[in-house]
Amino acid sequence: MSTIKVLFFGDIVGPLGREAVKAYLSQHREKDSIDFVIANGENTTHGHGCSLEHYRQLKTCGIDCITSGNHFFNNPDSIKCASEMQDQIRPYNLDPAVPGKGVKTFTLKNGVTISVINLIGRVFLPMTQSNPFYALDEILKTLNSDIILVDFHAEATAEKRCLAEYAKGRVTAVIGTHTHVQTNDAKILANGTFFLTDAGMNGAYDSSLGVELDGAIYRTVTGIPSLNAIPRKGRKLVNAVSLVIDIEQKKVVEYSLINEVMC
Repeated sequence: MSTIKVLFFGDIVGPLGREAVKAYLSQHREKDSIDFVIANGENTTHGHGCSLEHYRQLKTCGIDCITSGNHFFNNPDSIKCASEMQDQIRPYNLDPAVPGKGVKTFTLKNGVTISVINLIGRVFLPMTQSNPFYALDEILKTLNSDIILVDFHAEATAEKRCLAEYAKGRVTAVIGTHTHVQTNDAKILANGTFFLTDAGMNGAYDSSLGVELDGAIYRTVTGIPSLNAIPRKGRKLVNAVSLVIDIEQKKVVEYSLINEVMC
């Protein structure tokens, strides 16, 4: 059986998130024989999208594909520097006028092709996105890759599960992002598609979803808006999922969740 190993990081949040994935990859990419790395980067730059500078940092530390979500528009570089951020994709089902692409195919050294699809949900995410289910159908009509991986950036767990069931047997894996909380429901569905509701977050461990606790508690207790400050110091959380994929079957044969704290 010929296999490849893919590592998928949940949302990267701020400087501690960038430091966490860099440190983890420096320790594990070569040692664990990781062939391909994906990370959701929509909170990379202080919680506001991904700047060109930080895109380059993520690429340098070993991330092959950077996905995004509802904060894609929050950083002007995502629009004006789209041509320089070729390995960042944004949700496919945004308006076609939005710069960038929603799917990209990569070819590994052994010739295996991996397509990464980025979709965004509609439940509790008021944007101008189209139906992600129909968008997936549209993509798959013309896609002929060995491995197909979907980052479904969505709020509602039910919507994520429904998309995975809708896609099963047609894609290799559906992995959710957005909530910043790693779920404990990793499974291989009936037709062989791997599913995880949410890969989690890479950022400040002592935080509320990656933002400073004092402001988050104040806002929650009083209802008064406050700044979402992103911690720059402290312990770091690493959340990811590792997939071993059978190339011939195009299916995940082994998986493990990563949930580590770094000092």
